[in-house]
Amino acid sequence: MRKSAFLFLLLIVAAVAAALQWNSSAAAMFDQPAITSAAIVPTIDRLDPALDALLPPSPTLVELANGYKWTEGPVWLPTGHLLFAEIPSNSIREWTPGDGVSIFMQPSGYKGSTPYCGPEPGSNGMTLDSKGRLTVAGHAQRDVWRLESLDPHGQVTVLADTYQGKRLNSPNDLVYRSDGSLYFTDPPYGLCTQNEQDLAKELPFAGVYRIPGALNQKPGSPPDRASLQLLVKDLPRPNGIALSPDEKYLYVNNSEPEMFWMRYTVNPDGSLKDPKRFFDAGPHGHNGAPDGMKVDQQGNIYSAGPGGVFIFSPEGKHLGTIKFSDPVGNLTFGGPDGKTLYITASDKVYSLQVKVAGIYPHAH
Repeated sequence: MRKSAFLFLLLIVAAVAAALQWNSSAAAMFDQPAITSAAIVPTIDRLDPALDALLPPSPTLVELANGYKWTEGPVWLPTGHLLFAEIPSNSIREWTPGDGVSIFMQPSGYKGSTPYCGPEPGSNGMTLDSKGRLTVAGHAQRDVWRLESLDPHGQVTVLADTYQGKRLNSPNDLVYRSDGSLYFTDPPYGLCTQNEQDLAKELPFAGVYRIPGALNQKPGSPPDRASLQLLVKDLPRPNGIALSPDEKYLYVNNSEPEMFWMRYTVNPDGSLKDPKRFFDAGPHGHNGAPDGMKVDQQGNIYSAGPGGVFIFSPEGKHLGTIKFSDPVGNLTFGGPDGKTLYITASDKVYSLQVKVAGIYPHAH
């Protein structure tokens, strides 16, 4: 080999090494082990022909991020970014198309001076109100709070933290109604032991609540604790929550010990009636459980469930399941046309194109 050719080869090797080092540094900068775009065709249990109107024949599941412990609470921002919670690291992350993941807020839940006593110190479900403000289920912080701007260092307003003088368990998921009220679930998963015998648990039940007038609470003002409404207290572990497009129905699922989905009729004043168990998945113990839940513009329900993402008709008929090997925590609709389903599943975040747009949480 000629000397000049050898030197040229050395230059190429050095350039490749530098590029690899830059990519490694960039991944570290975004605090993401890998920025990926791996695509697979997932297995889908097609149980009803109606599913063909919702999913393409061979939808592509794209892995956007990986390397975490437990991802949750995704919400699409009008700015074209995705926020999601990474509960074990007590953080909210921000995914930017083409760039990857950075830390949006840390800590996002527990803010004590000593290490947290349980496995889930962070925040959980998130949504936007009609003014575009981020609203968060505080989980280990045991409250529901709102960020007055999309500045992670901006003003925070606590919307709920106690019921009849007793601390909430650990708010898990939430949804706004067009009247400005906010519904949320309150199981004990953010407590140290995550069970009913936890010494810090003050309420003898896991409730579903409504905050009247949450939208109009003044920034920085304390919550109107006396107005917090307990709507449901007979579900052992209420988790995901969503409203139908016409807001006639509120859907709430239960994670354990039995896995099932409930539908309630919403009264004009926001209270609930006519509870109906519309789907039962049996005893807990499968790959995942009923968890985060969203609704598309036609009223179809997409929910984390045992083995993947369950899809139900507005009447509660199980149309099919997008299968996942890891437990799914939550999902949301987003993208420019609302037809991208973003899914948090264990240590990863995925996207999948669908045919019917979802309901943006900030649009009523």
